[in-house]
Amino acid sequence: MANLLTETEVTQFLTAEPEWSLVENEISRTFTCSTFPAAIALVNRVAEAAEAAQHHPDIDIRWRKVTFTLSTHSAGGLTASDTAFAQTINQIAADQ
Repeated sequence: MANLLTETEVTQFLTAEPEWSLVENEISRTFTCSTFPAAIALVNRVAEAAEAAQHHPDIDIRWRKVTFTLSTHSAGGLTASDTAFAQTINQIAADQ
């Protein structure tokens, strides 16, 4: 089982990645895309990366806005896998 991040590690991540926010035991970020098809394309690219990483975010799609929420349910909170995949999502979104 993966180790939970310490409060210090979570704070360091949020300082480095201020677009992500902490809500209880999860990190979340909303991206606004130019069009609905662009939002779906972002979701598809993240889904491919999630499948390859075997780490699947919760995804909420609302027209052009896509919110990704990450936590490691089996560990009961945030792990290094979550923050690493958050950075993967950031890169995918930046490349779109």
